[in-house]
Order: sequence, then structure tokens, then C-alpha cells
Amino acid sequence: VVVANAGDAKAVLARSTSTDGEGVVADTKSPLKAIVLTREHKAIFPQERSRIQKAGGSVGPNGRLQGRIEVSRALGDRHFKKVGLIATPDVHSFELTVKDHFIILGCDGLWGVFGPSDAVEFVQKQLKETSSATLAVRRLVKEAVRERRCKDNCTAVLIVFKH
Repeated sequence: VVVANAGDAKAVLARSTSTDGEGVVADTKSPLKAIVLTREHKAIFPQERSRIQKAGGSVGPNGRLQGRIEVSRALGDRHFKKVGLIATPDVHSFELTVKDHFIILGCDGLWGVFGPSDAVEFVQKQLKETSSATLAVRRLVKEAVRERRCKDNCTAVLIVFKH
């Protein structure tokens, strides 16, 4: 699996922690471990701030590039490219195993109201109830917006692995 990101979206892997003696997943009912696969790119982070300043930009007291946007890497926002915003992603890869169940891709709005472990637990429960990735991810977003009062954009994609 290859994961690339630029900005403040996250990818979170749900992985089984229990196995039998031969490495086979022993209990599909046990909690899954949430593993964050991405790194956020925010202008306030020291490495990003330094790069922005070298490019002639600034990070305001509010932690935002030119005092306006929180991210230091993005595909859009063309007018900030001259002051240090870049689209270069972080790229990571790993080998998929039978212990890996699903990945949740979500924008910052989702992660503003869900922690990685909370989201994995919520999706695991929805998949057990519905056996539908589509329904599980719809319910995740609905929970974020209606119940947890997400005030930001809230988008999610669920990738379920069939072993």
C-alpha cells in the first residue's frame, strides 16, 4: 500500500492486534489498533515554518501561512505558492497483511471531532452491523456532523480489505 498526503487530511489504518501462534488473526471481535499513516502539514510546525520563511513567506501569531491558511502544503491555493506553500506530498508504503482490515481517509473536519481510535472503533462497529463499507462511511460522516457537531468540511473514504 502506498499512501501520499499533502495538507491536513489523515489516513488511518485499522489493524488486528491478536493472532494465533502462526500469525493468523485469531479474533475478529477484538478491538482494532488505529495506526496513523500520514503526517499533517501545518505552517506552525518548525520544519514547515522554516521552509516557508526561506521562501519569503511568513507564519503569523495565529500559526497560519501569511496569517490566512493553516496548511503548509496543498494542491490548491495557487496564490500562496509564491510564499512557501508547496504541493510536495509525504509518501509512505507498507506491505498489506491479513491483520490489516481497513483504512479511513478523512479531511481535517472528521479528525477534529474523531480521534483515530474512536473512528476505527466506530467503523468496526458499523461494518459488523451492516457489512457495507458505503453505509459505514456514511454513518461515520453523519455522526461527525450531526452528533459531534463538526463545523468544518467533513469528507471520508473507507477502503476495506478483503483477504
